[in-house]
Amino acid sequence: MSINPELAGRIYPAQDPYVVGREKIREFAAAVKATHRAHYDLDAAAKLGHKDLLAPPTFAIIVAQQADAQLIADPASGIDFSRVVHADQRFTHHRPIVAGDELLAELHVDTVRAMGGGAMITTRSEISTAAGEKVATTVSSLLVRGEDQ
Repeated sequence: MSINPELAGRIYPAQDPYVVGREKIREFAAAVKATHRAHYDLDAAAKLGHKDLLAPPTFAIIVAQQADAQLIADPASGIDFSRVVHADQRFTHHRPIVAGDELLAELHVDTVRAMGGGAMITTRSEISTAAGEKVATTVSSLLVRGEDQ
């Protein structure tokens, strides 16, 4: 199955909120080798003015990938995940992510561009709180290799 070019412009609504937990922040920080004490220690985070532990900037990928999963799972997309190569990821932060946040991500398929037998798909996840406060925007480019590649 080839990639559906009509994906461009599609919006996948936010699903269940992702609750940011302290241990999730600590685990993620350790995994990406983020050493700032504000990722591990409440007092260090408070000294910087945060109400709880501060997530590393790339923590937003967890929420964004949950939104991306809707696109990948959509049978109408034509995406075979075994053929996906993650090409690019960018983050714009509107405010820091901290423990206790309940985050939602709405996924926008911005472009679908044919490339040989495959396609490059650019998506944008708009991450916000349940109250509608903007938290982060992530832009991701996925290369879906064609069957002959």
